[in-house]
Parts: sequence; C-alpha cells; structure tokens
Amino acid sequence: MRTLRIAVAVESVSLLVLLINLATTRLQAITSLVGPLHGTAYLAVITATVLAPSTASSGARWRAAIPAIGGLLALRRLRDRSDQAPSKRTP
Repeated sequence: MRTLRIAVAVESVSLLVLLINLATTRLQAITSLVGPLHGTAYLAVITATVLAPSTASSGARWRAAIPAIGGLLALRRLRDRSDQAPSKRTP
C-alpha cells in the first residue's frame, strides 16, 4: 500500500508539472524529463494496485487504469475496503 501511495503522489505531481508546462512555457526539456516519469508512475500505480492483497473483489484494478485520476480512485477504494475489513489483531 505504501508503494501505491508513493506512485500515486509521483503521478499526480508529474501530471501537474506537465499541465503547467503546457499552459505556460511549453519547454521541451521539461516535457522530455517529466513525461517518461509520469508514464512510469502511471504503470507503477496499475502494477501496485494489481499486486495489492485487498484488490480481489474491490474493483480497484479497473479504477487504477483510468488516466489522471485512476490512482487516486483506486487508493481511496482500497482504503475504504481496509477500513471495513475486520481487524486481525487481538487485544
């Protein structure tokens, strides 16, 4: 789950940087550097979601594949599922 949180954060920040660059200066250097980083983070989000133990019936896998916001949706879905799951700890 920690890997997924990190990948979602990197994907979100890199998307924000790309959109700001597109709206303002359109520097090729920024696009060349941040574009592959964003793509790798997107794939990492999908992979981490698929490998997460609580995705069996949660629908998070499909949410992770949605561009731009899929990682955030999948992370939210997995958090909701883990909050509903009974605790395995005994007092």
